[in-house]
Amino acid sequence: MKKIVALFAIFLVFSCAKEKQGISRIEGKRININDSLTSNQEIEAFIKPYRERIEKDMNKILSYAPKDMHKNDGEFETTIGNLMADLVKSQSESIYKKRKDRGIDICLLNHGGIRAPIPKGPIKTQTAFNVMPFENSIVVAELTAENIRGMVDYLAKSKRAHPIAGLTIKLDSDFNVKEALINGKPIEDGKTYTVVTSDYLQNGGDRMNFLKDPESLEVLDYKIRNAMIDYFKSVDTIPAKLDGRFVKL
Repeated sequence: MKKIVALFAIFLVFSCAKEKQGISRIEGKRININDSLTSNQEIEAFIKPYRERIEKDMNKILSYAPKDMHKNDGEFETTIGNLMADLVKSQSESIYKKRKDRGIDICLLNHGGIRAPIPKGPIKTQTAFNVMPFENSIVVAELTAENIRGMVDYLAKSKRAHPIAGLTIKLDSDFNVKEALINGKPIEDGKTYTVVTSDYLQNGGDRMNFLKDPESLEVLDYKIRNAMIDYFKSVDTIPAKLDGRFVKL
């Protein structure tokens, strides 16, 4: 009798093991979120101090903008683009120099990465989040002269106001590169240049493939948005300028 019970138990185990399991039915229900839903007062009371702290931080005035700045107020360079490139370069350079004992030659960002204008008036922490809502981090890529020329050609052909600093470009009437200078000097064969940019672009974003295979790469662990906030805290009034760093003659 015991043998029969044991054999029956083994039979059940193997039968269950062979049985295929699957989803027989999926049901969904739409819940409308509207004014008829009442808030949970216990949860509201719990998160209230955190919400108030965040709102206070976001509305803190950091600096002042002397005029409206947006990414369409120039053909190849814009006031907000110049600001972004200059501040990312300046805020990153001290960090990079301490690590590598070398300065940064160029900053390159992308036109599409600027998501909001900076209106005339007080600049708040929220302003930085509006302009740069992404979690893009800053990296410094060491590029050959050949890749730098690839960068210049890319900028000339794109015909967009991608933010640059440390680099000046002059195009002729047919959009051919007439002059390209790094800190006022021509690009030298055999020399490498340091380019501060975002991790998104360095990975080939916006088809900036000239950044993908650098001679060296330094990750600063510093977000572009944080660099903006730090810069805004350091100045009373931000500059709003077009200085001819990228022009068509």
